[in-house]
Amino acid sequence: MNETLVKIEAQPVVSLPAPLLDKCVHCGFCLPACPTYVLWGDEMDSPRGRIWMMRKSTNGEAAADLHLQTHIDNCLGCMSCMTACPSGVEYNKLIESTRAQVEEHLSRPFTERLFRGMLFATFPHPTRLKLLGLPIALYQRSGLQALVRKTGLLKLLPKRLQAMEALLPVVPLNPFRKLHVAVNTGAARGRVGMLTGCVQDAYFGHVNEATVRVLAAVGYEVVVPKSQGCCGALMVHSGLEHEAKAYAKRMIASFEEADVETVVINAAGCGSTMKEYGYLLRDDAKWAARAAAFSARCRDVSEVLAETPIKAPLAALPLRAAYHDACHLRHAQGVHAEPRAVLAQIPSLEVAEMEEANLCCGSAGVYNLLHPETADELGDRKVQHLLATDAQALVSANPGCLLQLQASLRRNGHAALPTFHMVELLDASLRGVSAESLLKSSTQR
Repeated sequence: MNETLVKIEAQPVVSLPAPLLDKCVHCGFCLPACPTYVLWGDEMDSPRGRIWMMRKSTNGEAAADLHLQTHIDNCLGCMSCMTACPSGVEYNKLIESTRAQVEEHLSRPFTERLFRGMLFATFPHPTRLKLLGLPIALYQRSGLQALVRKTGLLKLLPKRLQAMEALLPVVPLNPFRKLHVAVNTGAARGRVGMLTGCVQDAYFGHVNEATVRVLAAVGYEVVVPKSQGCCGALMVHSGLEHEAKAYAKRMIASFEEADVETVVINAAGCGSTMKEYGYLLRDDAKWAARAAAFSARCRDVSEVLAETPIKAPLAALPLRAAYHDACHLRHAQGVHAEPRAVLAQIPSLEVAEMEEANLCCGSAGVYNLLHPETADELGDRKVQHLLATDAQALVSANPGCLLQLQASLRRNGHAALPTFHMVELLDASLRGVSAESLLKSSTQR
């Protein structure tokens, strides 16, 4: 026994604060909320199972080895367990800290490092995404994409590359189109800054434009700092803590310089990370207070709009739309009622709720690229619940979820079902766009 203990202690272990670990009483309320446990029924792929492994490693009874890495990698980081937990376990802090330490201690195979390196050399960089968008737009609009998909050539590619192709957004012909922000100085409701995002900025410019129009319509002066970059969410979720901190500092400085009262975010994954900058930089004497103050100013666009009475006339949108909760909005940020309250203001819009609304769609940052089989299974499950609502459109609040569900709809033979960011519907109602025109616009992006 002593030799075993010495051997384990000589190997790397993770180190987590006891107060965070001790909140888990292993009651099991998290089990039906966890996507991987629901799919596989494996205790080690449940939140309490992962916390048990974290505790064993922290106590020096188990190494930070491939076994731990595998089960930590399997976690989507959807934080559904936090909503289900009666003990207030801060699983987000536990999983993100564990991932950072596992990445520090363990090396990955060359091909894995290469693939991950490609993702992180691209996704956090809007300009690179826009450059990449030029050949993607040609691939899509020349008819080559339709031909490749029809012939089945994609099946010859590795599963991860198949997933990347399936998740491609419809790229605008000009990915470098500038975001138009009208000058609205002295606005009645104050001055807000808007995050443009990375994928959102490159491929979902229509969502950013709709967000700016809606905020201006309800009385805000909207500022979009040009110096803002990536928020670091993907790095936080993947254990790249040093890189995430660098991105966070740049983001904080950018919005401090803009001198705004509120930072408005329309991408759930970004918002959940930006609201936790105070914790991410807690040990940095120079940045801790600034980060905490910044995080306190961060709000999802639905939070801002839910507390802002809309005085402008709203046109009817006679649609039945299914609302999908983005995990990093509902679970990580605890924002659930606000999007529904915003949508409820639109005349004639019927919002349908889906079964298993708490369960992740499989997007989870880049999880659907790293674990495509699991992500596909979750996406297909979500789509079946969506189709059961007889909705005419799908609405969510996160670009990753929209791409994941678009791919799942296409895989299940329902590619024509339109998908929208929540703010697009409010924008259409404010501008008097008809339901027919709105649905048609989804196919013309």
